[in-house]
Amino acid sequence: MTLYTKDIAFTTAIAFLLFLCACGTQTASEPTVSAESQPPQPEPTAAFEPPSPAPQLPELQAELLDGRNKTTHSPLVTIDFKNFTYPLPRGWQHPDGDELTLVNGRLEPKMRDVVEDMSPEDKAAARAERRIGMSYVTTKFFDVDGDGLDEAAVILKVETGGTAIPQLVYIYTWKDEKPELIWPFRTGDRADGGLKDLRVENGELVVELYGQDRFILGQTETGKITGDEEQLCCPTHFTRNFYKWNGRNFQLQRKRLTYETANPSTPPLENHGDIMNDPVKSKKYLDAQASPSPKTGK
Repeated sequence: MTLYTKDIAFTTAIAFLLFLCACGTQTASEPTVSAESQPPQPEPTAAFEPPSPAPQLPELQAELLDGRNKTTHSPLVTIDFKNFTYPLPRGWQHPDGDELTLVNGRLEPKMRDVVEDMSPEDKAAARAERRIGMSYVTTKFFDVDGDGLDEAAVILKVETGGTAIPQLVYIYTWKDEKPELIWPFRTGDRADGGLKDLRVENGELVVELYGQDRFILGQTETGKITGDEEQLCCPTHFTRNFYKWNGRNFQLQRKRLTYETANPSTPPLENHGDIMNDPVKSKKYLDAQASPSPKTGK
């Protein structure tokens, strides 16, 4: 081997050793870590969102319980209507002509369960023993007969054992040194003809009931439109009716006005039940509602 060849071999060996040192240094400074040896990474968690609050139900008794018409110069103000005996209107679980007496504003209901394994006779007997309860709501005073002296409108709530709010209204005048009942009537339950407000305007008794074209005739709530069914909690309409005392009874005056509960300032529907309960008129009305407006095209 010549000297030149030896020099080349020596140089090559030195270069190879330097390369090995460089690789060793890089390996030491950047150690390889396997995926199995890495600590587990925490999974990302969703941001906490508080539960949405339940929608607040409308206060359907607000107008009845406000401060209007709570005082009077009539002797009726001296009557303790929370401890008083009332006749029941027709159509309740009690026999016609029956009475109920409140004590401290309340009469507890009498409940009797009816189960399948009862005999027909026992079922009938259990139903016959049931009696509605009652609780005092409020009394309002206003002149409903035009004699210059206020009458009393006593409002009671029927206690059914549930959330229903059917009510009874008793209108008393003062005669022969005592209250004299001139009109008892009952209302429905919340959106189904429930009592919204009671007041006097221009000598007429205004009765507002929840629902479309609802009105009182005699002692019972009536005038229901076929298919007028919605959630009892949240009535979308109410009806304003006007009554006039003729010396013997209250007579319905003028047109029955149905308003939107959410937009009471919008023009009302007049005698809406006369339209919706007539197949021909209701079809024309619904077709007109569905057709585009000639002004807006909507």
